[in-house]
Amino acid sequence: MEIKEALMRYCLRQGDNAMIFGHRLTEWCAKGPILEEDIAISNMALDLFGQCRILYTQAGELEGKGRTEDDFAYLRNEHEFQSVWLVELINGNFADTMARIMLYSTYNWMLCDELAKSPDEKLAAYGAKARKELAYHMRHSSEWVVRLGDGTEESHTKMQDALNYAWSYRHEMMEVDEVEQTLIDAGIIVDPASLKEAYEARLREVIERATLETPEDNWIASGGRQGRHSEAMGHILAEFQTLARAYPDASW
Repeated sequence: MEIKEALMRYCLRQGDNAMIFGHRLTEWCAKGPILEEDIAISNMALDLFGQCRILYTQAGELEGKGRTEDDFAYLRNEHEFQSVWLVELINGNFADTMARIMLYSTYNWMLCDELAKSPDEKLAAYGAKARKELAYHMRHSSEWVVRLGDGTEESHTKMQDALNYAWSYRHEMMEVDEVEQTLIDAGIIVDPASLKEAYEARLREVIERATLETPEDNWIASGGRQGRHSEAMGHILAEFQTLARAYPDASW
């Protein structure tokens, strides 16, 4: 695979992660447990959409076929999205969402910290911007995991259940296929395996502070990066693509 094609596909799959997770977090708008948290989750969703726009725009430039960020978001079918399963899962309760934000943002904060050093200037610029936002997402969600885990008996149980459910989905973010391997060999991105130990250590630190048990890895989620998704993905696309597909030339 040529480096340019690998870079285009890498930007697209990272953008897919940000867009689908951003959409999921918008579903909390006006439903947060407290007003301040409602605003916080909505702001995290906006951060992810901003990251998605950067990556989709870069993917379109690399592809060279005139596709825009809107084309990538609204005019692709389910099997064309390469987002991981972790980001498309239904929100569940507040603990479920905080567990998923922690697992997603902790890894991606580390990844973007490395991308900021990439010789590819646009990827480096994206990494430098996104790592600041993801650092906030990581701190915010981790503190909620601690607060709920070390809270009441009920909140502890719900936080443990949430962590148990989401735990096996984290590995997919660190998968390496031909796309990543091409960019790793070219020195453009870091090997995800080099981040795994620090990632797991960070998670264990939070889990211990929260007086929770580290879940067992009974299975490993996989397939989203190859366009195989859960039933939830179809519902997501049906919701946010309806208007754009029904009125393709619509404008404000």
